[in-house]
Amino acid sequence: MAISSIGVGSGLKLDELLEDLRKTEKKSLVVIQNRQVANTNKISAYGQLKSGLSELQAAAKKLNSEDLYGAVKTTANSEDVKVSGTAKAVPGQYVIEVSNLATRQTLTAAAHTSRDTALGTDGKITVTLANGKEHTLDMTGKDTSLQGVMNAINADAKLGIKATIINTGAADEPYRLQLSATDTGKAASVASINVDGNEDLSKLLNFNPSHATTSGPKEVAAVNAELTVNGIKISSESNTLNDTIEGLEITLNKASSEAINIDVSKDDSKASEAIKEYVAAYNKFNKSIRSLTAYNPDLKQGSALTGDSLAREAQNAMREAILGHVSGDGEVRTLIGLGINLDPKTGELQIDDKKLDAALKNNMADVQKMFVGEQAIAGRAQKAAEDFVKKGGRIDKAQEGAEKIGKTLQDQYDNADKRIEEKMEAYRKQFVQLDVMINRMQGTSNYLSQQLSMLGNMNSNK
Repeated sequence: MAISSIGVGSGLKLDELLEDLRKTEKKSLVVIQNRQVANTNKISAYGQLKSGLSELQAAAKKLNSEDLYGAVKTTANSEDVKVSGTAKAVPGQYVIEVSNLATRQTLTAAAHTSRDTALGTDGKITVTLANGKEHTLDMTGKDTSLQGVMNAINADAKLGIKATIINTGAADEPYRLQLSATDTGKAASVASINVDGNEDLSKLLNFNPSHATTSGPKEVAAVNAELTVNGIKISSESNTLNDTIEGLEITLNKASSEAINIDVSKDDSKASEAIKEYVAAYNKFNKSIRSLTAYNPDLKQGSALTGDSLAREAQNAMREAILGHVSGDGEVRTLIGLGINLDPKTGELQIDDKKLDAALKNNMADVQKMFVGEQAIAGRAQKAAEDFVKKGGRIDKAQEGAEKIGKTLQDQYDNADKRIEEKMEAYRKQFVQLDVMINRMQGTSNYLSQQLSMLGNMNSNK
């Protein structure tokens, strides 16, 4: 008869004994599990370290830009123009009068009854622009209906035109193919369109202003933007003017007879904001390092990167990048001169806003030298961070090493757990044998007891 549970036959608590043995053996796995947790925390901490350094590097990159220093603020008294400026712009006032905006040339072909009926077969469409550019669209084997021609034109950016089909709603011939130049202005206009090898398409598309035909597309000519800046006449192919006034980008939104006043002034706030962003990123990174490497003496417990050299090396590298002089003869060559001090207790940067504002107002060129360039503060910080955060850099390698350790620990855990289960199975088999043996012994004992009892009764009856 099969025994369903260990100890049933013998009456011994062998099941409990086996479970106690399993728990005792499993305690050896706790050491591996603790190492796995610590290793997982380290991998996560490396991710936090990389994130903080990347944020600091981004702030340094922003500081390492010449356009930031001497930035300008632009205002216009009308929404008819949009103005933005760079450090090249000279503070001052400008008066703009826009007589007309730049427009695109349009060519509208004759009306047709269907947009899907083929117009002849094959053909080559050659488009020549006013700027001299020429490109040919081969329609051989392609759909030559209005729809097909439109699709083919729109799929070829080199033509310099776009196409659309307009439904006029007319009862007989509602569909008209319209072409428009990709860009505004006269130079981007179509000078001619010539179709070879397809007479029907020729009647539809052939265009040459010097040889106008009644069947060809009808033109609405492009015009250039016309305006004056402080009384000087300007003509532009585009409605966006770059460096017409040096350092300014002016977008024309509407023509108007009214004069528009544009004011350009210095804007030290851009540099101030960037410097404060860098300081905030540095302090955030520094706090993160302190947290990741902290040790609690009362609990005798460390953090994820306590004792890890990489974290401290990253911290030292970023600190060294901002310390020391910057070469040059300016009055401001250190962070202290800019009103930024390093707290020796916390390692964090502290800003004296008044001193920073004064330096930006009176010594902007010196401030730029401090931060812009490979050997300047922002350049040094960018480079120092790059060694750690780049793909395949020091942090990536550290993470890869920790991940390998994690796989090794998992293998150790799996192997140890397997050995324990094999040992438990061996114990279980031994307990089963013990249970059966004791059960048999108890049976034999009971039989002998019965026989002895019977002998005793027989002797007492004589």
